[in-house]
Amino acid sequence: MARPVAGKLNSQIVRAMIALTLLAFAVVYFGLIAYFFFIYDWLYPEFTDEDFLRTGDVVTLGLLLGIGISSASLLGWFLARRIVAPLKSVAEAARQVAEGDFSARASLRRGNFGEAGDLVGDFNQMAERLQRAEAELQYSNSAIAHELRTPLTILRGRLQGLLDGAFDPSPALYGRLIEHVDDLSAIVEELGTLALGNAGQLDLQVSDLDLAQEAEAALTSLEEPLAMAGITIKRQLESVVTHADRSRLRQAFVALLENCCRYAPQTTVLVETGRAGEHIFFRCTDTGPGLADENRVRAFERFWRADDSRGRARGGSGLGLPIVRAIAQAHGGDALILPSHNTGLSVEFRLPRREQPVSRPVSL
Repeated sequence: MARPVAGKLNSQIVRAMIALTLLAFAVVYFGLIAYFFFIYDWLYPEFTDEDFLRTGDVVTLGLLLGIGISSASLLGWFLARRIVAPLKSVAEAARQVAEGDFSARASLRRGNFGEAGDLVGDFNQMAERLQRAEAELQYSNSAIAHELRTPLTILRGRLQGLLDGAFDPSPALYGRLIEHVDDLSAIVEELGTLALGNAGQLDLQVSDLDLAQEAEAALTSLEEPLAMAGITIKRQLESVVTHADRSRLRQAFVALLENCCRYAPQTTVLVETGRAGEHIFFRCTDTGPGLADENRVRAFERFWRADDSRGRARGGSGLGLPIVRAIAQAHGGDALILPSHNTGLSVEFRLPRREQPVSRPVSL
């Protein structure tokens, strides 16, 4: 599909150059004719030689016209090649991407126009993002299937055992079955929140709130799990009023604290709220084993764990930190892991400072 378009563009450029040459020649030729036939007699009335346009003059004009057209054609051909070459490269790479090869990239020769370089660079950047999105989608699909397979297998085994009489019905057994159903519901809810956040459609019911109060409420709701994990909480809660979704912020704060329970038990966790420059923050810093530098960049990937077996044993789905970032980004902020020279992990939930309240719910 792209080759006929490229050939047409080549011919259009060559024809345009020839037309421009012919137009310039016509202006010069007819200008000379007008000058010698009309203006010259008026300027020099004593001149009587009418044979001023001889055969040699006509030949000379013809040669000049031929040289001009040939030069314009050659120049138009070279110009067309320089313009069309990156377009062909982008078109070929686009066909490969459309066929499912997201590793295809357009190439750029030396000497091309700056705009051609911008086009190729933007296309390659888009293709790279598509490749990452495709890889993430494939990984997420396999991870979702893996995460759901375990509780479903357990549920089926227990129900089959009840049906076959291998298990005696008891409140404890039913309680465990309900726990597995709750785990499935939690994973589905987390996936829904993450999908809405990535699509920019996470509904936010914005109101005035104090980060310190929300942090304290999250700590209170997790008081028992934190105590069971042997975590000592230190507080540095500065009162910071902002405009955000209370339930979503509390969901993010709880997710960060639960992350400490799973991966940093028997440690001290410093919980902070405050202002820093143009943003406000909620920060959790533990004294646990932390993450290696190569793992920090992957901490916000869906279903990723530094230690898969440990994560599943402690009940983590690998969606906690991605959901925290999705909620932060829905508010115009971000979540990030702060650099640390000591052991442990410091995760910050960051929001932009807003001076004016938002009077109505917004949908981001």
